[in-house]
Amino acid sequence: MTAPAPPPVVRVLVVEDHPVVAEGLATLLAEDPRLRVVRRAAIAAPAVAAAAEEPLDVALVDFRLPDGTGAEAATGIREHRPEAAVLFLSADDSEPAMIAAVEAGASGYLIKTAAGSEIVDAVRRAAEGEMLIPAPRLAALLARRRELAQAEDERSRRLGSLTPREYEILRLMTEGLDNREIAARLHVAYPTVRSHVRSVLQKLDARSRLEAVVKAGLDTGKG
Repeated sequence: MTAPAPPPVVRVLVVEDHPVVAEGLATLLAEDPRLRVVRRAAIAAPAVAAAAEEPLDVALVDFRLPDGTGAEAATGIREHRPEAAVLFLSADDSEPAMIAAVEAGASGYLIKTAAGSEIVDAVRRAAEGEMLIPAPRLAALLARRRELAQAEDERSRRLGSLTPREYEILRLMTEGLDNREIAARLHVAYPTVRSHVRSVLQKLDARSRLEAVVKAGLDTGKG
């Protein structure tokens, strides 16, 4: 009888900016004869370029990269290799990171505290087309994404209702200036500023200056 053909080798692209971690992952994966690291990249741009040049089955991607996020890298990789699975391995276990990963087409999301055997197993399963994010968790992430999108739409709508002067005053509130300091900065009367602040609070549905600043979500530009 003819011996069955061995399973195809899984070609892996490792995207990790910490050299020690990248080397450890390459060594770990090389211990499994069914896996082969075809390329390593420390930042997103070379990772996308590698995907354009090298056939691959799985991209093992860190979420935090020096030139962007792993989600951005994954999007670029999948543009060249739509058939490839993307598996995230990151120290960032935050909800926004996981949502971004899901949006980028992730097959799975592992935390860097995962055991080596778990990582190897996940790479093999991802290559076989398995979705490693449990359905309830995926549903929760997608629902949360919708909530965040709705909240952002509402924030944009409220900010859009501000007049240019009100928006200017809101920016100064974000810097921590009180009404008198704002009046001095803009060379307007104190009662005028107070009136504008009241209008800003009303339009943002905020009960305090602090709540208005938080709801506005503006960058303070400090630090």
